[in-house]
Amino acid sequence: MAKIKVKQVRSAIGRTKTQKRTLEALGLKKLNQVVEHDDSPAVLGMVAAINHLVEVVK
Repeated sequence: MAKIKVKQVRSAIGRTKTQKRTLEALGLKKLNQVVEHDDSPAVLGMVAAINHLVEVVK
């Protein structure tokens, strides 16, 4: 299965609880942290929900 790398580029301070939990579910805890996940519909949905906080790195 294909992999994607997700990088946190904006802070979770002042965000809703749902957005913070989505960041935690992806394994993101610090700014500029990069995590690698499978390219599944669930992960892509989480990335789409918080696309203003993260970016997909090649």
